[in-house]
Amino acid sequence: MNPLSRRELLRRCSLGFGGIALSSLLSTPAFGAGSASTKVKTKAKNVIFCYMSGGVSHVDSVDPKPALTRLHGQSMPVPIQRTVFNNNGKVMGSPWETKRYGKSGLEMTNLFPQIAECADDLTIVRSMTSKVSEHAQGNYFFHTGFPFMGHPSAGAWLTYGLGSENQNLPGFVVLQSGGAVVPHGGVGLFSNGYLPGQHQASILKADGALALANIKPGEADAAQRRRLGFIQEIDQAFAETAREPQVEAAIRNYETAYRMQAAVPEVCDLNGETEATKQMYGLNSPDKLTASYARQALLARRLVERGVRFVELSCLSAGIGLGGAANPWDQHGAIAKGHGAMAHQVDQPIAALLKDLKQRGLLESTIVIFSGEFGRTPFSQGSDGRDHNPYGFSLWVAGGGFKAGTAFGATDELGYYAVDQPLTVYDFWATILHQLGLDHEKLTYRFGGRDFRLTDVHGQVIKPILA
Repeated sequence: MNPLSRRELLRRCSLGFGGIALSSLLSTPAFGAGSASTKVKTKAKNVIFCYMSGGVSHVDSVDPKPALTRLHGQSMPVPIQRTVFNNNGKVMGSPWETKRYGKSGLEMTNLFPQIAECADDLTIVRSMTSKVSEHAQGNYFFHTGFPFMGHPSAGAWLTYGLGSENQNLPGFVVLQSGGAVVPHGGVGLFSNGYLPGQHQASILKADGALALANIKPGEADAAQRRRLGFIQEIDQAFAETAREPQVEAAIRNYETAYRMQAAVPEVCDLNGETEATKQMYGLNSPDKLTASYARQALLARRLVERGVRFVELSCLSAGIGLGGAANPWDQHGAIAKGHGAMAHQVDQPIAALLKDLKQRGLLESTIVIFSGEFGRTPFSQGSDGRDHNPYGFSLWVAGGGFKAGTAFGATDELGYYAVDQPLTVYDFWATILHQLGLDHEKLTYRFGGRDFRLTDVHGQVIKPILA
């Protein structure tokens, strides 16, 4: 006799769906968590990922190096690794000034002056490394732990492990605005991979209340309910015979999409925000790039307020450098102009996001991440650019139980190689998952005959940066 499918069992049980749903709600803190959630003590509930696609120069921002100024214009004193374009120049000092910020005295440049004012809330990691130096592979590696498509994004893993706190909104949201596009590698960067389909990202346009195409129903609610009910009946009948997890996921996605018709326009309508809040974020900035990114930052706060687990923001191209719209931080030339324009775009909105979360008591439960896929070289490319540097770069986090106002690890005096406490993307995500109450070694999914995880078979929690 064939074993019963889950839906067949539910159909035959006297309690039915209602009783099972009630039991689920009473026994778990969130909707849709995977069976491998393996909760440990939780420090945070949400993540906001400010992804700087193209690669921010660490030596021009949060890892300043006086030696670059001293050796400016001289030949590199150490061998140069193979670079992307091999048009390598001399040691290049930073165009930005260095100083210490906050009570913590964190050393940073003035590339991000308003974020620097939040130094006492930042945890800077200065010894990150990557396996790859090409954008698409680097983007995949940072998002999924693998340098190629087909694996779940970090946001998908997080919603799989923790579920959602809001049935009316997706658990994993990617924000775009003002013409921002998906980084090199494509939408697979935000994929659910082999996880059930409900864990893939939903891309929302932050330009207005209509963040999704066709979000307004084209028919009366009663007619739509009848049509969707008919579709669900067919899907459920098929699911009972096929026993295919992706069919179950499709049914769940239909249900979420229906509820999103009301929830998405409400959360994306910023009219209820005070003028002071809009001013703080820069929504009224004469710089259209700043105003556009500000909408994303403010919307990210509204989404985590409503229980969305993972929100990723997208940068807009300033039209400077080789990267274009997909890699707006990729300045192989004119880095002073290009990085200056990109920093101006995100500085005020991200600083406002940190301050706003803190004022509302949300920073303790929200991890804000600021990173690109790698850093940039201490020597010039051509006359005034920098090439990709995966051998040592920086990122910072804020909130979520991290030790604020500190820096961890170090690159050499040139900012070329990580030499003190070198860390990997696996270590980083292991630590993020740990702060969210998940054991990175136990959060797994069996696919193709083996157990996969976000950290592959690697990763150690970076305990010194935890409060």
